[in-house]
Amino acid sequence: MHAAAGGVGLILTQWAKHLGATVIGTVGSPEKAALARENGADHVIGYEGFAARVREITGGQGADVVYDGVGRATFEGSLDSLRPFGTFVSFGSASGPIPPFDITLLMRKGSLFATWQLLFEHLKRREDVLAMSRELFDVVASGAVTVPVHARLPLAEAAEAHRRLEARETTGATVLLP
Repeated sequence: MHAAAGGVGLILTQWAKHLGATVIGTVGSPEKAALARENGADHVIGYEGFAARVREITGGQGADVVYDGVGRATFEGSLDSLRPFGTFVSFGSASGPIPPFDITLLMRKGSLFATWQLLFEHLKRREDVLAMSRELFDVVASGAVTVPVHARLPLAEAAEAHRRLEARETTGATVLLP
């Protein structure tokens, strides 16, 4: 889980632990490492040489899945972190978009699977939205997942919120208030 101390990272880490996964989280500072550990990450590592560290932690096998909301800066290392037939899930581009690539790269790196989730596809059918919402709210209501809010800003400061996100100065959720 890249950005394991970020808003999505903290939620996904907790949820993955609730489901029984071993979570390896990347973070950019000692403070963020502590936060990721507090929220269930089994292994917390920095970004420098993270693919080699994932291989080391997994006994050379690689991870089953990488969740990457960082983008350009972590793309190649994310693929190098995966086991054969592993899955790369891209859901953001905090460091910039992933550059175009030759799809045979996935084959050369172990017959990998890759996906980019589009929110609007998930929202097309009401019954899907209700089922996914119920699943999320049930896991939050059970206490297995908490949503830590670490910053609240007025809506008029949305540009500042984005600047903080892009500068990787945030942890947990940032809420914009009307």
